[in-house]
Order: sequence, then structure tokens, then C-alpha cells
Amino acid sequence: MTPCLLVNFIVKDFVVFLGRPFEITENTILSEQNGGNITMENTMRTIRFHEYGEPTDVLCLDEVAIPEPGPGRIRVRVCACGLNPVDWVTCQGHFAGQLPLPRGIGLDVAGIVDAIGEGVTDVAIGDSVLGAADFMNGSSAGASDQAIMYYWFRMPAGLDFVQAAALPMAVETAYRGIDTLGVKSGQTVLVHGAGTTVGFAAVQIALMRGARVIATAGPTYADKLRSMGALVTSYGDGMVERVTELAKQPVDLALDTAPISGSLKDLVQIVNGHPEHVLTVSDFATAAELGVRTSYGELHTARYDVVGDFAQFAADGKFTIPVAKTFELKEWRSAVQIIQSGGARGKLILLPDSD
Repeated sequence: MTPCLLVNFIVKDFVVFLGRPFEITENTILSEQNGGNITMENTMRTIRFHEYGEPTDVLCLDEVAIPEPGPGRIRVRVCACGLNPVDWVTCQGHFAGQLPLPRGIGLDVAGIVDAIGEGVTDVAIGDSVLGAADFMNGSSAGASDQAIMYYWFRMPAGLDFVQAAALPMAVETAYRGIDTLGVKSGQTVLVHGAGTTVGFAAVQIALMRGARVIATAGPTYADKLRSMGALVTSYGDGMVERVTELAKQPVDLALDTAPISGSLKDLVQIVNGHPEHVLTVSDFATAAELGVRTSYGELHTARYDVVGDFAQFAADGKFTIPVAKTFELKEWRSAVQIIQSGGARGKLILLPDSD
């Protein structure tokens, strides 16, 4: 392979992101767990699962027939694939009974177009693009040598494949959350969990709208968030008092982008007891009890339409998603183990075209 140049985190966001009627075309398994060696010219490697369970137990590297793009789809040679929490909960059975197995992982994709389906006129063979793998319509996804894409944007000059593969789902989820809350200039907004990729994106988007942003985050990205213009404090015990002291005025809105942490009651208190001023992308059960808004329970429009704009912002140095580490495709197990240990500290990216 020619080397490439060197991008909702919640399941229900993922359904909003890609949900639509679908047909399933099964790839044929030619061999499983083959150590990354392609033995036939018309096959590719893909990471997927054949039964539900813990990702490290059920995922494997398969060799399968290369898929062909249907109408309105394109195929890319994958140069970078971003991993998301949705990949792991999908392995654990969130779509059980809805989609046949086997099923692939990897939604965020950046790559080079190598086949075009009927009706596609906005890209050509050889174009560099970023977007989302067509998870719903096939048994492989973005963590593959080649992937069918559901939506895409041309990559702007100055943006590399790793940066591009970090963008799609973080941008869509964060933008939709900020937009649903109605964040506008002059408001004071709390982003809880700003060290996550969605939270990191949300801080930047709120600042772009002219909001005054308070962020809760650990030490890894606290200084970077401050340099962007956010007021930063830690999460955990005493958060309400620390945020109140930083704010010096009422906090209008709060976006919860942290993993489930039992913090929603504190966020409601921070916004002066108005649960409708809080939106969570993770803790749906507690949200229902408290009257907090969620990123899936209302009539939301998926905002992948803005991903191309944020790709340009990233290329111009005006927006970023932190990338913690990259891995060759055959090193996927190491990436999964890091994510499941809670030690990712940023986006993990697979590089199929580097093997």
C-alpha cells in the first residue's frame, strides 16, 4: 500500500448520527485472526466482532472481501480511523437484535477515495476526504484497510489524516449539544468533562459563539483549555463551590460531556436549580429522574453538516481535538486496552495504511 500523509461519544448520539433504513450486505470471512496478512488481492483486513461481549474478548482482525460502494456512497483507502466509546458499547450488545453479526467498529474516518457509487458527483478518485463510515449497511466499518463512507467532506489543505480522523463524531456531538442548549454570546456556560474529546470540542464551540466558558477537567488538558480562554477547575468533591467562585455571577447553562459520574445534581445546583438548563450526553437515567435534557430525547437534527467547516477551522489552526496516540491496525488490541483502562487522555487513532 502507498503510505498516507500524516479526526457521541454516546450510543444514542450514534443512532441519531447514522440512523436510517438500511439493508445488510454481508462480507465473506476468508480467514480470522490472521495476524494482519492479506493473502488475496481482493480482500482487506477489518476489525470486527462475531458475538457480543467485552471488546478485548470478542474483537478480532478478519480478512474479508473488499466492499463495493452502493448508490450515494464512496469507498476510501483508510489512512486514519478514530476510535470512540460507541465502538465498545456496540460490542457489548447495544444493537443486539437490530443488526446482524458480524459487525465492524470505527466510525470516524479519513482516507483517499478509491471507488465511487452511482450518483456521487462531489468527489473523484484520489481525493482526500473525512467523514463517517457506513456502519449500518455492512459488516465492516472504518477500522479496516478500506471503508464505505456514509457522509464525507473534502479535506482542506493543511489538515493531515490523523487530525481529520479525530474530528467527525466529537464535532457533531459537541455542536449539537451546544446548539440544543441555545448557547449564545454573553452567556456563562459550564462544560463538565472538558477533557473528553466531546467536551474539548464543546468548549471551543461555545467560545466561538462568544460565551464565557467555565470548564471542569483534569490536569492533562487544563492549561490548554485555559489558553483557549476558558476558566478551568477540577471535578469531584467541592465542584459546586469552585465553579461558583470562578463564575462570580450566575451560570446560565451546563453541558455534561463527562462519563457517568453522578454529577448531574451538582450541575442543576450550579444553574440555580433549573434542570432544563442542563444537557447531558451520557447520564440518561439520572437525567430522566431530574428533568435534565439529554442529547437524544428531543427532536434533534444530526449536525454532521458542520464537520466540513470545523475541518477548515482545524486546518487554519483555529480548532483542535487532542490526539493521544496512533497505532497500526495490527496494534488495535493495545488501543482498546488503553481506552478501556480509562487512560486514553485524548483520541486514539488507528492507521491502517501504515502497516
